[in-house]
Amino acid sequence: MRRMFLPFAVLGLAALGLTANAAFAQPTYQPTTGRTLLRAGRVLDVHTGKEAPDETVIIAGDKIVGIAATSATPAGPGDRVVDLTAYTVLPGLIDVHTHLTVATNFDPYFELTMTPAKEAILGVENAKTTLDAGFTTVRNVGANGFTDVALRDEINAGHIPGPHMQVSGPALGITGGHMDENLLPEQYHMQGEGVADGIPAVQHMVRNNIKYGADLIKIGASGGVLSKGDDPQASQYTLEEMQAIVADAHRLGRKVAAHAHGAQAILWASEAGVDSIEHGSYMDDADIAMMLKHGTYFVPTAYLIDWVQQYGNLPPFYAQKMKDVSAVEKKNAIRAIKAGVKVACGTDAAVYPHGLNAHELDVYVNQFGMTPLAALQTATLNAADLMGWTDKVGSIEPGKWADVIAVKGDPLADVRILQHIPFVMKAGVIYKDESQPTVVDKLVAGATGASIVSPVESNTMENSF
Repeated sequence: MRRMFLPFAVLGLAALGLTANAAFAQPTYQPTTGRTLLRAGRVLDVHTGKEAPDETVIIAGDKIVGIAATSATPAGPGDRVVDLTAYTVLPGLIDVHTHLTVATNFDPYFELTMTPAKEAILGVENAKTTLDAGFTTVRNVGANGFTDVALRDEINAGHIPGPHMQVSGPALGITGGHMDENLLPEQYHMQGEGVADGIPAVQHMVRNNIKYGADLIKIGASGGVLSKGDDPQASQYTLEEMQAIVADAHRLGRKVAAHAHGAQAILWASEAGVDSIEHGSYMDDADIAMMLKHGTYFVPTAYLIDWVQQYGNLPPFYAQKMKDVSAVEKKNAIRAIKAGVKVACGTDAAVYPHGLNAHELDVYVNQFGMTPLAALQTATLNAADLMGWTDKVGSIEPGKWADVIAVKGDPLADVRILQHIPFVMKAGVIYKDESQPTVVDKLVAGATGASIVSPVESNTMENSF
């Protein structure tokens, strides 16, 4: 064991902090004691599409412990009964491409004046908005100052409402690339936090991000749209650099998400073994074959194209790139889906306002031709698989976190129903119930020294599209 000798002042502060925590436990969101019985009109099995009527989802603490016919599940002393008989109940949704600490603002001056403190505050706001939209789990793929790590930890501690999170910290990229800071002239010597060139440097950056709390690694394999001076079709990291990134990340138990628009970048990233291709705008047949060979997930982030075309007001040096990408992205996504490439729902929320995440599924059904069940599976089973959390999230099954949403109507008949979620439970805590606002769980004083409620293993637009 390596000994570390810290200054006495630091040790004293640490001891004081431990004493204070024990004496003054911060209020947290906590599951109710006893069982919670969710009396459902129908429970949707996302594996099969079957919608079983008149069933009860049985919850103890933060876990689902059973599903049974309501007629066979009487309430016992101390049970909490939640009436969802007018609703279809289904698992909480998952978005594998978010930027919770980023705001929807394309003004370069806004970007230059962003600070980690501002990002942290934005993260608190956007985490609640995302949870209220029915997305109980997210991957956050790019944030400055490890603000996403802090956000994840505060959510896990129950201090603020938000989804379960896997976070990447600063995204890795090349000098002058999509993940760099390219708005200021040379005299300011500004550089993105995740910039690393060459194999030793990218290995160091992977290890550094993991040291400071990253659950996954995000890289810029190609240029991007919302960044100055780079080309979305141009590859940025070399094949060898990406192989080194993937080797270290996988050896240390982290998956790798690759921002990749251009065909060469998609090919090299997939060959290198990344776990997901984000965007995939210029995907060609060779890319599709390589992704099928390696089982690489495709994260389309498609609704942002519709939103930006209707509402976006981009600076000129972003606008033409957005126009070019928008002309090809969807038709290439359809080719990939028809070929059988695995798809996980990811939105790039922050390019458009947080909380509109479910609009992505509408694109999958009504523009890409998926069935509503297949689209829903991208935001449940597939997304859970990509995250390595199939034992925790993605379906309503015993042993998984009690992440449950409820909707009026049948999402398999109209996927747009998912754009308004009246009921949200995450890890056994009810965060939203429009029909019975009084049953929403509040912050309560925690037991002395307690902090963890739902145990989870543990900016700029340039991290985005």
